[in-house]
Amino acid sequence: MKLIRYAEYTGSENMRIDTNILENAIQTSAIEPVFRLYGWKPKCISIGRNQKACFLSGDIQSVRRLTGGRALLHDNEITYSYVTPISIIPDGESVYSSYRYISGFLTDFFKTLGIELDFGENKRVATHFDYCMLVSTGADVCYKGKKLIGSAQCRKQGYILQHGSILFDYDKVLLEHLFKEKITGITCIKEIVPDISKEELIKLLEIFIKNLN
Repeated sequence: MKLIRYAEYTGSENMRIDTNILENAIQTSAIEPVFRLYGWKPKCISIGRNQKACFLSGDIQSVRRLTGGRALLHDNEITYSYVTPISIIPDGESVYSSYRYISGFLTDFFKTLGIELDFGENKRVATHFDYCMLVSTGADVCYKGKKLIGSAQCRKQGYILQHGSILFDYDKVLLEHLFKEKITGITCIKEIVPDISKEELIKLLEIFIKNLN
């Protein structure tokens, strides 16, 4: 697995980088998966591939993702992308199985920190503006029933691009203002492990992914 270390970019730059990784994998028939970690500067709202952009974000930038799912505010988080040929994933043609396989890297990592995560239930919360973290599926990663990592996929010519948002911390007031929703049922790293810094968490995650090779 190739690791691209954490760096921060604008929303449009992040989506362009992920698109380029996917297109390069397709063009070269790459076998080696690529795991990238990144942040967003400035904060940005990403909108799912098929989602209607029907809300106002004020001064916050927005960008459309290649992947599906619902809108996300990318602020104090760690985002990952994973590009892989479908053929190397056990039962990879199953979207559900592939989500669990890819997210398994993260659940295994958090076990090394003494944090037991599990997959969410297929449970939907009615939302007007479709904030992604309020919607739980069997492919999401949760801590004690609260959603911590939300992911989305796209598939193209035998390859998968999966995006995921690991909440390090979140601004509940801002989220409720933007999405006009009561924010419940989510959690973040700062609530689970208050003493760890984002920089330390990123470093440990990079070491873990690198050692998977």
